[in-house]
Amino acid sequence: MTTSQEELLPGTRRALLHRIAVAQAEGRTPSLVAAVVRGGRTVWHGSRTSVDGHGPDETVQYRIGSITKTFTAVLVLRLRDEGLLDLGDPLEKHVPGTGAGEATVAELLAHTGGLAAESPAPWWERTSGSLRPELADVLGEQPLLHPVGRRFHYSNPGYTLLGALVEKLRGAPWEEVLRREVLVPLGLDRTGVRPEAPHAGGWAVHPWADVMLPEPAEDLGRMAPAGQLWSTTADLARFAVFLTDGDDRVLSAETVREMRTPAAPPGIGDLADGASYGLGLQVQHRAGRLLVGHSGSLPGFLANLTIGVEDDVAAVVLANCTSGPLLATVGADLVRIVAEAEPRIPEPWRPLREVDVLPALELAGQWYWGTHGFALRLTADGLASLEPLSGAGRRSRFRANGDGSWTGLEGYFEGELLTAVRRPDGSVDHLDLGSFVFTRQPYDQEAAVPGGVDPQGWRGIG
Repeated sequence: MTTSQEELLPGTRRALLHRIAVAQAEGRTPSLVAAVVRGGRTVWHGSRTSVDGHGPDETVQYRIGSITKTFTAVLVLRLRDEGLLDLGDPLEKHVPGTGAGEATVAELLAHTGGLAAESPAPWWERTSGSLRPELADVLGEQPLLHPVGRRFHYSNPGYTLLGALVEKLRGAPWEEVLRREVLVPLGLDRTGVRPEAPHAGGWAVHPWADVMLPEPAEDLGRMAPAGQLWSTTADLARFAVFLTDGDDRVLSAETVREMRTPAAPPGIGDLADGASYGLGLQVQHRAGRLLVGHSGSLPGFLANLTIGVEDDVAAVVLANCTSGPLLATVGADLVRIVAEAEPRIPEPWRPLREVDVLPALELAGQWYWGTHGFALRLTADGLASLEPLSGAGRRSRFRANGDGSWTGLEGYFEGELLTAVRRPDGSVDHLDLGSFVFTRQPYDQEAAVPGGVDPQGWRGIG
């Protein structure tokens, strides 16, 4: 991955630098470093520091806190893709005796397992993991605070359990599995569980005075899968590319897309904020833009990884302070600056291949579900899209199954089957979509509409 500065316009680069300069100054952080990714590689890197001289570059390690959870989720989904577990499996099936085994693997990934947010005292982020050598020490006597599967409640112990699951099924420590299966294949050679020079020191900045206090950097032990990792902007930029496109050496594009799909029921506050959670990834709508990624914090450090998938822009922001700049906002702003100043240029339109379009061409055009008008289009990516003519309402893309049927890919019709119902002469009578009947005319008298159509047809006031 390169760090070419020339691929963004000068005005865009200055706007990015201005944003992180404001974040560092107003957030009162000793240093802040950021990177922007576009088109699969780093196109900008910037930093601000309170120390005179050379600022931190893309090789300087910072602690990334809960971004570690996304790495752990990748390991779990590898196990699923290999057939070693099902996301619907209760944890008890693979790691018995925890007291939290009623929660499924998927629920732990999505923070809907009902577990507490933190481990029992003392504060795990500022004390040695040697104080919590066993899972029971992490979970406490009553690990479940909420009904399993009913609500989103962020849980650090939940990801400790997922780390234990990885260790059980791989027969090796979480750290070793992570390096072998994710860090090495993706070339993340500056990411690991312990700091390696050059690395930033963690600081607490006094809330009412411009003075600082060094923070301890504890080894989290059992809690490592929830927040142990150190990394750099360069490595996290590569990781962002992976979370956008997938990499068959680690996870397929389809699986990383699954990670980005909301999997947790949002609470009232989350609905207002447009926030949800997938499988190891935070999902948020901000100013009309879909963003995925993860934030992280540990005493002395803040971290954020934000990906605008549709814009093909990602941002990484790292700082070495306990509190201060809102890095999730900074990351979203960096994505927005690039996406708005230099919007993605679409690929040229190209027609479908004849082999793809001819069998389905008779389905294209206008259809009616009762009196609601829809348009079915065949697109160059080999999919079909069904959209309401009014612009508002249920819509979905569909993937051809090879037998004349199509499967919905999103929204209300996700997973539903679309088929063409034919008359004895082979002509299309109507479309059946999950039992909904779509006809060429509103309540077409020539089609098999459930309940029949009044034989006198449409009429006005007599």
